[in-house]
Amino acid sequence: MTKATLHLRGFQLFDPYATRELTIRDLLSHRSGLARGDLLWYGSDLSREEILRRVRFLEPSWSFRAQYGYQNLMFLAAGQVVAAASGRSWDDFVRARIFEPLSMTSSNTSVKSLRGLDNVASPHAEVKDTVRVIPWRDIDNIAPAGSINSNVVDMAHWLRFNLGRGKAGGRQLVSDGNIGELWQPNTALRIEGPNRLLFPDVHLMSYGMGWFLQDYRSRLVIQHGGNIDGMSAMVAMMPEEKIGVVILTNMNGTPLTSVLMYRAFDQLLGGGTKDWSAQIRKSYEAQVAQGREAEARQKAQRRMGTKPSLAPSEYAGTYVDSMYGSFEVSEQEGSLRARYGAAFQGTLEHWHYDTFQAKWDGPTLGTAMVQFVLGADGKVAEAKVQGIADFNRRPPPADTTPVVRLDAATLGRYVGAYRTQGTPLEVEVQMVGDQLRLTVPGQPPYTLVAESPTRFRLTIPGGQMPGGFFVDFAMDGDRVREVTLTQPSPRPVLTLQPVRRAP
Repeated sequence: MTKATLHLRGFQLFDPYATRELTIRDLLSHRSGLARGDLLWYGSDLSREEILRRVRFLEPSWSFRAQYGYQNLMFLAAGQVVAAASGRSWDDFVRARIFEPLSMTSSNTSVKSLRGLDNVASPHAEVKDTVRVIPWRDIDNIAPAGSINSNVVDMAHWLRFNLGRGKAGGRQLVSDGNIGELWQPNTALRIEGPNRLLFPDVHLMSYGMGWFLQDYRSRLVIQHGGNIDGMSAMVAMMPEEKIGVVILTNMNGTPLTSVLMYRAFDQLLGGGTKDWSAQIRKSYEAQVAQGREAEARQKAQRRMGTKPSLAPSEYAGTYVDSMYGSFEVSEQEGSLRARYGAAFQGTLEHWHYDTFQAKWDGPTLGTAMVQFVLGADGKVAEAKVQGIADFNRRPPPADTTPVVRLDAATLGRYVGAYRTQGTPLEVEVQMVGDQLRLTVPGQPPYTLVAESPTRFRLTIPGGQMPGGFFVDFAMDGDRVREVTLTQPSPRPVLTLQPVRRAP
């Protein structure tokens, strides 16, 4: 089986073994061992390439190939395999090799292509108990996982192609065997939770490559749904009966697609039918009730009468994570605002102690708890953002403004090499342009910023460095007698002697 890294040069997962063994079949079978990590792409402005680069930081939730775990990021990887193998973008490949041969003339791979069209459904969601129009969600950066926009006419061509085992217009475009491979069970699914809700009569479920496989009324059903802001869809087939259905709705996260799938199959197969709407609605409402109970428990656990440990400005700053990037908190007239990516912006309202509730501005984004963790110095060290990640606070940039201005002749007195008397450590001070630079073996060069004629603050050009590092020059006339390197506790204070001066 073809390894994914054969086409994705530099692609890495957190687990080196999984990186080495991951195949294209694995990418399409939801068995990578990774949980979703969807907030890496959802509402973000990261490119497809950058998203795949950051996948290496997503820790596995299960062993590789141990169980099913829905994974949009792996479908992005599969799309990038297509791009690498074909020499053109996934979008161009789909257009040339699927849309055009199947006469899917109204289909595209980006919501940007919908602009200016006069016959397009608008996405809807329930906002404050009222169904309202909501904005389109641009998902170009995860496009291979589900960005195709289409209609029932075009999707009927797609159904006929699959039910025809790769034939369209009398031509065999894909071999019968390869179509069959897509329908081979690769990953077993447990029928519980949402699966039991949406597929109540199922006995067996598994995942092939890009398709769910299940039984219904003693027939094989091949189906796949899809959801994004304000839109829900379902494509389903019974190959033995040569029947299929396409259900496209403009409602956020609705189970109606499963209801209509079963209703259509019952109608086409003949015989008795169930009231699928009543059955699935009952289960759906029970699930909604569970969500409300969870919210009630969270409110009951809130400690009223508490207050934050610090002033609002002390929480402001940039918090970072290797995978998810930056979570930014700013103070505006005594209130806190938070921002993550392009989509998540909102107000932080005090909940209790050092925990705040983020109320996102988007109509369907809801809320999230943000817990600030204080370090030993009493300052904020971390922001734990519910549903995203634990972000570490980025130190503020070093102040590179000198307190005093020193001319080149004065700075030149400090140029030379210095060594400790105990542990053998030799450092060097050089003039670079009009600044002093301190070089310590194995460390980046430090810029010396003047606090006084003989005291300098250490900074890293363009980098992040905590405060508290100073160099003091003790002078005998114009010559350096001794150098003291002061470091924040518990690091030691070092005394260095001159070993040579600059020529």
